Amino acid sequence: MANSLQEVLNRAKSQVIEQDQKVVEKKIIEPRKTSKKELEVGRSNTVLIGGHFSPDVSKQLRIIAAEEGTTNQALLKQALDLLFVKKGKKRIADL
Repeated sequence: MANSLQEVLNRAKSQVIEQDQKVVEKKIIEPRKTSKKELEVGRSNTVLIGGHFSPDVSKQLRIIAAEEGTTNQALLKQALDLLFVKKGKKRIADL
């Protein structure tokens, strides 16, 4: 009896692992290649805002971007927008 129960548990565990792997595989997004000209046009009238952080911060940001199917820049824009609202400043869309 103990062996059959263990077999059922092992089978259920392997099914959960397979389902988790399928979910992870679905969330992988291939980056789109952007030409230099597209970057120049998309970045016209903009300036770079940056900072130095630990590699773990960068990794965490990339993980969130991948999970949400978005970019680091979009997440940074969202974060800055929240900061501006919290500090009583105009939102990015209003600038």
